[in-house]
Amino acid sequence: MSLGDALFGAFAMPFMGRALFVMLVLAVVAGVIGVLVNLRGLEFITDGLTHAVFPGLAIGLALGGTAGLIPGAAVAALAAALVLTWLDRAGITSDAAIAIVLTATFSIGVIVVSRSDDYAGELEALLFGRVLTVPPEQLVPLVGVSLLALLAIGVTMKQQLLRAFDPAGSRAMGDSALALDLVLNAAVALVVVAASATIGSLLVLALLIVPGAVARLVTVRLWWLFPIAAAFAAVAAWLGLAANYAISLGAGVDLPAGSTIVAVFVLGYGLVLAVALLAGRLARRARPEHSAGPAATTTAAAAATAGEAA
Repeated sequence: MSLGDALFGAFAMPFMGRALFVMLVLAVVAGVIGVLVNLRGLEFITDGLTHAVFPGLAIGLALGGTAGLIPGAAVAALAAALVLTWLDRAGITSDAAIAIVLTATFSIGVIVVSRSDDYAGELEALLFGRVLTVPPEQLVPLVGVSLLALLAIGVTMKQQLLRAFDPAGSRAMGDSALALDLVLNAAVALVVVAASATIGSLLVLALLIVPGAVARLVTVRLWWLFPIAAAFAAVAAWLGLAANYAISLGAGVDLPAGSTIVAVFVLGYGLVLAVALLAGRLARRARPEHSAGPAATTTAAAAATAGEAA
């Protein structure tokens, strides 16, 4: 199998083309929203939401088959977003609230799935996804859910950024912290819904966390974070599908597509991290050591610390 066949020819097949289309839309949306998750330090809340959709997936599958996956997951995810936001605003520590929601919802999902005839098969599909077998009729709902999440963030983007960097200033401007938190958590929940139907509920976190983390390594310019995260996510999703096709058909090793995509995301992060560390080390070596005396160095360090605190 040639490189061109894996990168381009494979997607001429309808099921591969559908998988690529869904993953590109999902990756771009998750990359943009993931930047805000990274800036707000909400990775653990996102992890809780990814697990909270599991009972919705299980109940939707039990009641409506594959057509019930997205509606069931959407109801569960939005309910979890409301509960997590309410618990946090009620003064319950964030970690405790997430742990309660995570364990309760996941146990309910396992109980529901255990009642099916094909317990192992259904559990594996819900946990690790079925991106290569996405039915054509699910394309519109998946894309619609993803774009709705992106629209919600786009409308409140400036307010979300102000809340991320200056919560006190955000309140002084009249922004509602509760409303902004609900919008962000709901957007994350919608991405989780779409991703759970493709790469599974356990692997969604990579799509939301890795692109934003990569963007933070690449640039310090705020508005560049979003296109960099989206571009990285799109390229990683494409390469992940291509790698899965090449390994499964070319090498004869049957690998799950969702896990292969996530592995490419993590590998990409590792490469960017290595390059960033190497570039930082070279920059420190190239910096003149005698350009300022000890007093000037101490003053600069103190100023930098004060600037970070401010």
